Amino acid sequence: MSMNIFGAEATEEKAENARLSSFVGALALGDLVKSTLGPKGMNKILQSASSGDISVTNDGATILKSIQLDNAAAKILVNISKVQDDEIGDGTTSVCVLAAELLREAEKLIAQKIHPQTIVEGYRIASAAALKALEKAATDNSANPAQFRQDLVNIARTTLSSKVLSQEKDYFANLAVDAVLRLKGSTDLEHIQVIKKVGGKLTDSYLDEGFILDKSIGTNCPKRLENVKILIANTSMDTDKIKVFGARIKVDSTGKLAELERAEREKMKAKVEAIASHGINCFVNRQLIYNYPESLLAEKGILTIEHADFEGVERLSLVTGGEIASTFDHPELVKLGRCELIEEIMIGEDKLIKFSGVAAGEACTVVLRGSTHQMVDEAERSLHDALSVLSQTVKETRIVLGGGCSEMLMSCAVEDEARTVQGKKAIAVESFCRALRQIPTILADNAGFDSSDLVSKLRAAHYEGKWDAGLDMNEGTIGSMRTLGVTESYKLKRQVILSASEAAEMILRVDDILRATPRRREAV
Repeated sequence: MSMNIFGAEATEEKAENARLSSFVGALALGDLVKSTLGPKGMNKILQSASSGDISVTNDGATILKSIQLDNAAAKILVNISKVQDDEIGDGTTSVCVLAAELLREAEKLIAQKIHPQTIVEGYRIASAAALKALEKAATDNSANPAQFRQDLVNIARTTLSSKVLSQEKDYFANLAVDAVLRLKGSTDLEHIQVIKKVGGKLTDSYLDEGFILDKSIGTNCPKRLENVKILIANTSMDTDKIKVFGARIKVDSTGKLAELERAEREKMKAKVEAIASHGINCFVNRQLIYNYPESLLAEKGILTIEHADFEGVERLSLVTGGEIASTFDHPELVKLGRCELIEEIMIGEDKLIKFSGVAAGEACTVVLRGSTHQMVDEAERSLHDALSVLSQTVKETRIVLGGGCSEMLMSCAVEDEARTVQGKKAIAVESFCRALRQIPTILADNAGFDSSDLVSKLRAAHYEGKWDAGLDMNEGTIGSMRTLGVTESYKLKRQVILSASEAAEMILRVDDILRATPRRREAV
């Protein structure tokens, strides 16, 4: 008879059960996102229980973030896909699916009474061999700018082909590459601002140099201004109300009230003078600007923009090289922002303000159009993935081939490695190579092709030395990925293998799940 040493309702699952529930959770999650993989992946509708918001997406990380999970192993998979999203920005579905497939293979091995530690050792040997093969296959064209740009466009096309933007992938791939190349090697995507405006069609989207602020220019101000010196501020410009710390003031005549008001106006006037003394011709404030200070500034020929929300102000200071000021007593200490031109532009029905020729030449704005909110949101997610991958590739310039080619390459290398491994570990190494082969299999399945036929052909092609063979997803045949230009970032693929094998190892090592007692609500 087993002793229960735990408090009331705390539960423990031991070896077999613990492992089983880990596997079940991880596999269920893998199967859930599996269908979104690849250029022919399906979308999921996510409906929020609280607000009823609907988003339509096939971005692995977005789907996984939105699910409420109770299973510990499934949560680990969600975490690796989040890390993949933060680190690289794309490959979130692949990493989750690969980890789930590794666990599916491990489950079979455990059923054959192979110890988890043996499987982990085998997986380690296999992932090392896979990474070695991947590195050998990677090419680097960074020395040749024209070729490298083509690589980047291909990477963007590959990333976008599995997203909502796939119909217009050439258009958006070039747009994303232009935006990233403007960054000149920085991975700070803050410089690329995305503005979403519902209306029009996807191809009405465009890339604009400079910075667009979704606000309108104050009244009586010029709608166009050149050689702009900008003061970016976060200060209250609404002092035509008395603010003596919540005091109540009694006056015995309206004359006294007028005096108070006059004092207030004088104070405001002095503040405006202080602002004007910076020698600026554009004043952007995060807070409201009341009519009186606005007209005073307009008289001095200063263009005012009010209520530029926090992100707008932050980005503007980053892009124009100015600092955000909140006091104006020392004009010599304040760093002003600069740009060549401010003008009002129209997008659809809305007026926005465009800052061109900004100090940070790398800044640009992508304006996304689309027929519905969901469409524009998903377009933004897709574009974000492409931009992230490209900005990483500009740093780590090596590339590999996509379309299941790299996976098959690694799978063959792991299979060769398995022949040299002695003992039961060899069986685990073979399992790793089967898990890698699942990626091209799933790609083919999602497109409705005969996966077992295609994948065996692909494997044969690789053994015949056609190292660039992969799945041509349009024809449903084996094609050369190099000719088709299906390129992926080496760093992305490497991260997928690393994260997936580490997560699988971690879940494999679990032999006990302890759950704490649920918290009681205190009786009031």
